[in-house]
Amino acid sequence: MPDISLEEIENTTKTALERHGARPWIAADVAKAVRKAEAVGNRICGLYYLESYCQQLQSGRVDGTAEPAVVCQKPGVISVDAKFGFAQPAFTRGLPEAIKAARDCGIASLAVGHAHTCTSLGYFTEQIARAGLIGLGFTNASPIVAPPGGKSRVIGTNPIAFSVPDGAGGIAMQFDQSTTTVALGKITMAKAAGERIPEGWAVDTEGQPTTDPEAALGGSLVSMGGYKGWGFGLMAELLAAGMTGGVVSRDVGPLKAPEGSPHDLGQYYLLMDPGCSPVFFDRLAQVIEGVALDEGARMPGQNKVEQDPVALEPSVWAQTLALAGVN
Repeated sequence: MPDISLEEIENTTKTALERHGARPWIAADVAKAVRKAEAVGNRICGLYYLESYCQQLQSGRVDGTAEPAVVCQKPGVISVDAKFGFAQPAFTRGLPEAIKAARDCGIASLAVGHAHTCTSLGYFTEQIARAGLIGLGFTNASPIVAPPGGKSRVIGTNPIAFSVPDGAGGIAMQFDQSTTTVALGKITMAKAAGERIPEGWAVDTEGQPTTDPEAALGGSLVSMGGYKGWGFGLMAELLAAGMTGGVVSRDVGPLKAPEGSPHDLGQYYLLMDPGCSPVFFDRLAQVIEGVALDEGARMPGQNKVEQDPVALEPSVWAQTLALAGVN
């Protein structure tokens, strides 16, 4: 497998997006997110999405020229209309106002509405934490999850992400996961590779457990922890759609389909100032100390190291170069 530097991944991604209709600053924002995903091994949120981004730019499913509009509705309440463009530049435009609001008020919300899928939700909450604030994020997606005991798809994988600053410019905790047992991308990747999936990931159209990715994609993913994960997924749905003006999961088409209606998704973030509590970082240190009592135990996201260069599948890099028009 070829070893490709993060800089080359980012630059080639930016070129590909520009070539298919994205403005340079918008392409640069999305390329940074792709770079980060590849750096930490989150392949389903990296170059895996680039082809669909380019196809959807050309079909108009995502607007690569949209200028996000930022509004402060109330003190501590920041909203961004992505105007059916990418989520990354919309977040970038709204983040400075949201950070200021959180520092002024102690807590603030940032609602991004009418956006394309944000792919890695933790990419955004990490930026909040690196600004010294606690970040909590929610989003929804195309319907792939039925209620426990049911068969009709109601919500998406609906991720939740949580990032905590360490008080010194770094990250003490990074938690980012779908509210299903597994992300949808792992099912589609298994199908593409001709592999089976573990039992417990999904059920077929009759609500029966399956290890066939084809049957899983026709059926439903399983909420993590049954009713518990289902509840978290519903909360993410209500916040991501209800507080942003985005659509509910049932009205979202397949995220990677080249054509169709814009995703029109929402992402909802809470930004909390740990400085409002004089003991927050002391308590954080106590929790970290407790986790470290057992060898091999760690805080979520702790000791994660970015890879540079990154070993890529030859077909993935070849496709990336082709999208960028590089021979």
